[in-house]
Amino acid sequence: GVTCYHSSNITKEDAEKIDRFFKEKNVESWNSRLFKEQNADGSNTFTIKLASSQVGDVATETKFEGDIVKVVKGDYSPLMRRTHEWLAKAIPVAANENQKKMLEKYVEHFQNGDINSHKGGSRFWIKDVGPSVESYIGFIENYRDPAGTRSEFEGFVAAVNKETSKKFQKLVQNAEEILKRLPWGTAYEKDAFLKPDFTALDVIAFGSSGIPAGINIPNYDDIRQNEGFKNVSLGNVISAQPKQKMNFLDDGDEDLMFKYHKDSFEVQVGLHELLGHGSGKLFQKNQDGTFNFDKENVKDLITGGPIKTWYEPGETWSSKFGPLSSAYEECRAEAVGYVLCCDSDILEIFGYTGQLAQDVKYVNWLSEIRAGLLALEFYQADQKKWGQAHCYARYVLTKVVLEAGKGFVKIEETKGEDGKDDLHFKLDRNLIDSVGRPAVSAFLAKLQAYKSAGDFEGGRRLFESYGAVGPKELHWRDICIARRKPRRLFVQPNTVEKDEKIALVTYESDASGVIQSFVDRYTDCAVEDLISCWKADQTYFQ
Repeated sequence: GVTCYHSSNITKEDAEKIDRFFKEKNVESWNSRLFKEQNADGSNTFTIKLASSQVGDVATETKFEGDIVKVVKGDYSPLMRRTHEWLAKAIPVAANENQKKMLEKYVEHFQNGDINSHKGGSRFWIKDVGPSVESYIGFIENYRDPAGTRSEFEGFVAAVNKETSKKFQKLVQNAEEILKRLPWGTAYEKDAFLKPDFTALDVIAFGSSGIPAGINIPNYDDIRQNEGFKNVSLGNVISAQPKQKMNFLDDGDEDLMFKYHKDSFEVQVGLHELLGHGSGKLFQKNQDGTFNFDKENVKDLITGGPIKTWYEPGETWSSKFGPLSSAYEECRAEAVGYVLCCDSDILEIFGYTGQLAQDVKYVNWLSEIRAGLLALEFYQADQKKWGQAHCYARYVLTKVVLEAGKGFVKIEETKGEDGKDDLHFKLDRNLIDSVGRPAVSAFLAKLQAYKSAGDFEGGRRLFESYGAVGPKELHWRDICIARRKPRRLFVQPNTVEKDEKIALVTYESDASGVIQSFVDRYTDCAVEDLISCWKADQTYFQ
């Protein structure tokens, strides 16, 4: 596929050069795209386009490593104009002054393309604690950029489920104590845990290429580490699970999955977002040459020696780990969930005790480790590449527990009732605490060590060694693909104004419902704006 973050003539070397340009200028590339044109003298002109309604130059042309670099604004201008015009209409009816300031910053960002304006809006957003209606908008997730630094546009509006939110707030209240259970010391944790807002939401509308089950945002390292963040769990996404035959499980495990998947996934999402993405410290060198950690006394978790690498000024997690950053971070957050769901007091926070708690814990491990097997569908065998961050992450953890051995996880090649190749997946629930948890915990400590120190090469070697797909796994992949189920499509409702009241319009849960919801959602002129952007892009993507 083509992502359109880079014109089709951009090479890996070009992308790395422009990453160096961003680092030298101490700017971030969240809402940018990169285009290249060749000059008569053989040099190149790179144009960095920022998404905004305003059109024009951001800075004068710069000579960089033998080529010309231009920064302009106005990418997706018609769409950005629509975005900020509607946001501006929301300002007079904002619930409070903080929300007004947040919206004003968003409007400013979509007008001028300045990422600092969006950061300003995000700072107001994390202070907007406990709203009845939650929303966030911008260029947020960088999963789909081959370079791992540019993000896609998304926006959501959701209603807060106050009853379910109480569980997550209780988790937040206990978070500082729970963080001590993770396999690294206080030196590898943030200087202060900034207790975030954590709410359960029911999505009304979510515009993006994929709807997540939970979110930990904003993604800006400087805000997350020093000022705070928010966590949300999307309840009606978690519960949208069709009851269809599950591949590779025996009947008993399948029954448990149907019965407890929603409960286990709610626990996993809560731990993944709050204590996974919300944990850990990045070791940074400040502009004045000082460090945000005790360089003389903090020891490397792996070698026991001194810390030898860190993040230089202008470097971020995404810029340092690049294309690997998303899968690596998802793996770290997933592992936190696997480890902590074993503790009975944590399960009790979610309302699960006794045998019920043990079943929820088992189903979480069963579901997540099996997901690592199913993830092979998303491995691109011809290119030897992974195509989806969460799938890559889960596969790595499945390899970790397979390596742990002792019969904890077994994947057996069999024949199905149709006579074709099949697999049988089995996880021994009696070995979760003695085999599974220690193996994942030890691996998690290594992930954190490399992340904190900004040691990309060490982290890459570790991650790719477990992410490798050999002949046996390729055969499993063939079976997974042959027996895969259709991917779920989410049918989203629309809100309409009628007789000065807002009504919710819902649709059939089938392909026609998806299509009709899109037809109703967008006006003809909105579609025309989208087509105009597509036509403007055509010459760059051959």
